[in-house]
Amino acid sequence: MEIGSPISYLIAFALPCLDAVLPVLPSESVIIAFGVATAGSTDPRIFLLLLCAAVGAFAGDNLSYLIGWRFGPWARRRFFSGEKGAARLDWAERSLRRFGMGLIIVCRFIPGGRTAVTLSCGLIRYSWPRFVLATAISGVIWASYAFFAGRIGGKAFEDRPWVGFVVAFGAALVVSGLVEAIRRVIAWRKKKRSAKTSASTRSAAR
Repeated sequence: MEIGSPISYLIAFALPCLDAVLPVLPSESVIIAFGVATAGSTDPRIFLLLLCAAVGAFAGDNLSYLIGWRFGPWARRRFFSGEKGAARLDWAERSLRRFGMGLIIVCRFIPGGRTAVTLSCGLIRYSWPRFVLATAISGVIWASYAFFAGRIGGKAFEDRPWVGFVVAFGAALVVSGLVEAIRRVIAWRKKKRSAKTSASTRSAAR
């Protein structure tokens, strides 16, 4: 993780890119680690790491869109097989129609949401120009958030960088957990309203 090392830039780009279709890759952890490793440094080349992470995230999102658009049937079998997979795809498609670009930006912070939403965009032929804009914004936000969380944690614990990493990573988990909790509350309230509406309709019919 040395500033100026071509391998560092390659890792900063490749993991956020491939993470779109291989969610098990620790892209966020690595970008946080880069932030911790460069904490306190004023070398302007550190922003190349940030740029690589943002471009990698953008490229990965668009790769996922392309897979959904070009290989729809295979993508459904590979990523959305089984009851849980079908439910995840159904949620992504319904949410996309309701929230559009906003969901594409936020989904990066929802566990498993990035792959489901970006693939779904390709599957349903979501407007590519709007998708490009949304993923450009989300890539910059995500990369900045992970990288600077690492730098802040690393600066606060300069003598113990591993503690800085743990703190920054924990904060990232908390943010993801809050986003997921909010999503679940919204879904629960919507389901409850739908149930009430259905009950009222049945009562009126009687």
